[in-house]
Amino acid sequence: MDQHQKLNTHLSLWQVVIIGVAYMTPMTVFDTFGIVSGITNGRVPMAYLLALVAIMLTALSYSRLASVFPEFGSAYTYTSTVCGKENGFFVGWGTLLDYILLPMINSLLSGIYLKALFPNIPAWILISIFIFIVTFINCRSIKFLANLNFLFVGIPLVLMVYFIYLVIHNITLTSGYEHVLTINPLFNGDRSIIPLVSGAAVLCFSFLGFDAVSTLSNETQNARRTIPKAIIITVFCGGVIFFISAWFIQLYYPTNIRFKDPIEAMPEIVLYVGGLLFQSIFLVAILVNTFASALASHASAARLLYIMGSTNFIPGKIFRYLHPKYNSPFYCVILIGVLSLSAAFFRLDTAVSLISFGAMIAFSSVNISVFVLFVIQRKEFKTFKQKCLNIILPILGIFTVGVMWLNLKEDAFILGISWSILGLLYLLYLKKYKKSLFTKKEIPL
Repeated sequence: MDQHQKLNTHLSLWQVVIIGVAYMTPMTVFDTFGIVSGITNGRVPMAYLLALVAIMLTALSYSRLASVFPEFGSAYTYTSTVCGKENGFFVGWGTLLDYILLPMINSLLSGIYLKALFPNIPAWILISIFIFIVTFINCRSIKFLANLNFLFVGIPLVLMVYFIYLVIHNITLTSGYEHVLTINPLFNGDRSIIPLVSGAAVLCFSFLGFDAVSTLSNETQNARRTIPKAIIITVFCGGVIFFISAWFIQLYYPTNIRFKDPIEAMPEIVLYVGGLLFQSIFLVAILVNTFASALASHASAARLLYIMGSTNFIPGKIFRYLHPKYNSPFYCVILIGVLSLSAAFFRLDTAVSLISFGAMIAFSSVNISVFVLFVIQRKEFKTFKQKCLNIILPILGIFTVGVMWLNLKEDAFILGISWSILGLLYLLYLKKYKKSLFTKKEIPL
């Protein structure tokens, strides 16, 4: 690729991390709490710890490959380089579904929240305005987006801290400090393992999007060192935010008995702790959080299209075009914005199912790629450290992802396999009419 076609490299470590944290939408802990509390018998914080460990294993695999292949990130690039371009394309096709649909889901959620604030305006108009703003910002410099996300992630986090203060204050007034200084939220009188594993499998999906950090490799300072660190820090920061928030929610609500509908318990969680005004402010903060996630997911989806276009697996000059002033993948950003407009006609549960399938393909392929690269190709398994890094950890990563596969819903498999069949047909077309893509020894980066 010519130099003028390359993305600028100027993002710092913490700018990359804030984009990754925004992608994960920290306030999702309030949306999932009622569901997972029911599954785990009131042990959501412990389930988050298990989920953090499980996801961290896969994050370590991403981190190792990012340090070896810093030019372009994503599971697509790693798998193409290590396991062959056919396998890489299949992984890229699966994750493309994940990356394209997440901006759509954020747009759909924004429509729900905005409709509550502006009930007299049709949802499709609200969604269209939201998408236009997100697309406009993403057409500009990635550094501009990163700086905005500091604000859009910071505001919800401040409110989450205030929520924790209110929990401590309310419990102290009614029961005393001894009811705050307790480890009950971890165990809640239940030591059974299976419900915890089931709950952790559900919560693993709260971490979806950490892998998007790798797609920023070509726009990051010293990517070989920065991106691996950013991946680990992003997962750790997300896990800490989820765990602390879940701890204090569980402390205030040991069971789901106070919730009218545990599946949609978020408004009640906030209402009972802070009152009606705080609930309204919190809902606005969730909208801001969704906006931050939409910005990050839109940027990552556009960059995955750019990466696949740069390797010619997606044909067309528009996928390789960079804006002359902002150096952003301009047409890729526009395309994601146009696709996001379909949120007005899409079901939320269907989109979530498809995202889960694509993410599992990416996670599985990256863990396998680490094993193939370091054990089969490089034969690095002689010392104890090498055995741990190159055999034990990726195998544990594959195992934990396997548990997540088992917890996917049936419609996720049906829709995901349908999408995979389309990808297979396209792959056969490429192999027949674009043979040069598969005959080169290296990926044409």
